[in-house]
Amino acid sequence: MAINDGLSIGALSRRTGLAVSAIRYYEAQGLIKPWRNAGGQRRFERADLRRLSFVMIAQQFGFTLPEIRAQLERLPGGRTPTKSDWANISESFRSALDARINTLTKLRDNLDGCIGCGCLSLDVCALYNPKDRAAEAGQGPRYLMGDTPSGDHGA
Repeated sequence: MAINDGLSIGALSRRTGLAVSAIRYYEAQGLIKPWRNAGGQRRFERADLRRLSFVMIAQQFGFTLPEIRAQLERLPGGRTPTKSDWANISESFRSALDARINTLTKLRDNLDGCIGCGCLSLDVCALYNPKDRAAEAGQGPRYLMGDTPSGDHGA
């Protein structure tokens, strides 16, 4: 197969490890855009291997398909993305990944203590979150989200 013949959906499936149905789903979601050859068969660019690999990795890090699509739309159309193109996407994901890493670190380090969730089931919650004071800042595990027991929200 010549490079400009593109990849069949089966070849793309074998190379990425994705089921053909998953590739069709990602196509329907606008994450990849195949073209048709003279025989009307769906063909994919070799660059779609990297796009789909990016989708799989980004999903593992908890990014949604709309978030992933927004990043992929930043890639150039009509040419294979360069290392610089991918670096730009990587940089834009960096702050989101850093925030997730910080949250996971807090979760790992504080899950056994009061997280400001309002359950008040641990003895220390009566000290750190009396009468569910954390609820004044909003829903969820407030202390894991950046609020502090002293009421200095967002610290």
